[in-house]
Amino acid sequence: MIVATVKEIKKHEYRVGLTPSCVQAYVNAGHTVLVENNAGINAGFENTDYITAGAHILNTAKEVFDSADMIVKVKEPQPSEYSLFKKDQILYTYLHLAADKKLTKALLDARIKAIAYETIEDNKGGLPCLKPMSEIAGRLATQEGAKYLERPFGGRGVLLGGVPGVPKGKVAIIGGGIVGANALKMAVGLGADVTILDLNSDRLTYLDDIYGNKIQTLYSNESNIEKVLRESDLVIGAVLIPGAKAPKLVKRRHLSLMKKGAVLVDVAVDQGGCFETTVATTHDNPIFEVDGIIHYCVANMPGAVARTSTIALTSTTLNHGLKIASLGIEQACKNDANLNKGLNLYDGHCVYLEVAKDLELNYTNVLELI
Repeated sequence: MIVATVKEIKKHEYRVGLTPSCVQAYVNAGHTVLVENNAGINAGFENTDYITAGAHILNTAKEVFDSADMIVKVKEPQPSEYSLFKKDQILYTYLHLAADKKLTKALLDARIKAIAYETIEDNKGGLPCLKPMSEIAGRLATQEGAKYLERPFGGRGVLLGGVPGVPKGKVAIIGGGIVGANALKMAVGLGADVTILDLNSDRLTYLDDIYGNKIQTLYSNESNIEKVLRESDLVIGAVLIPGAKAPKLVKRRHLSLMKKGAVLVDVAVDQGGCFETTVATTHDNPIFEVDGIIHYCVANMPGAVARTSTIALTSTTLNHGLKIASLGIEQACKNDANLNKGLNLYDGHCVYLEVAKDLELNYTNVLELI
């Protein structure tokens, strides 16, 4: 198979879909690899690194798309890329289709085969290709939230760890999954006063066992969410329903409960956000203010630490990619039920139920097609 990656063009996206090590693995498996000129430069990978690994460098994205059987990316295609796809081409990337009907329609019209990193599962029901970015995004959420609490950015002027004789900053994390647990780790490390909320009592028990009296755990319900909104300097939204839109847990009316200059960080923004006032932002203009509350809603947070993120991501996506390239998408999905769950679109059909529900599309069981 001809496997390829292109330079990411989403604003301030610096990651890349394949590292030179990935290229070498595909080449060793008998595949041809194409890389757009300078595709990896912002993640610290030079053209010469790719050439040494066995890749062919092409000058433009169009040349890559025209030649490739499978495109490996990081972020969802941007509007200028929609017309580059060809029928039966495989797209392997983060998609987050439930929050983007225009993108979904464009890919359906192109009749490509689209596999979403974020819905591939493992044998325990985990999301292995989403996990490393969730870990990074969770850690960044606390780091960025702490920064935007600073007064020059419009924040309350609170230091999360406090100093002797001064109260610590209060952090609330809504969601105790991978994102929430990593945000928690950072917040505790900074010495903040931290509360984490989740629906799953087993998850709360686990986190309580780890951190003991360093944290407060609460069941996630409207009453407790309102409680932490009143008290907190920083609130991190870390909610995930795989493949579906995030629920809006913090409403516009709730902002009046919060302290002026408090910060909301929405890590669920790729899936539509878990705050009603969420609007996706970029790294060059990451925050906005609503009713005196600072919102940080960057849709590609891990892109800020591109080298770390690229290496972490490709370490988890490579093996599935090799399977797809060697067997073809149909056989690979037949052989691997977990990979099959990553298939969202196939030859003009929506084959992922949650996406079909959220976007009011017809759903087709992919096993009827392949």
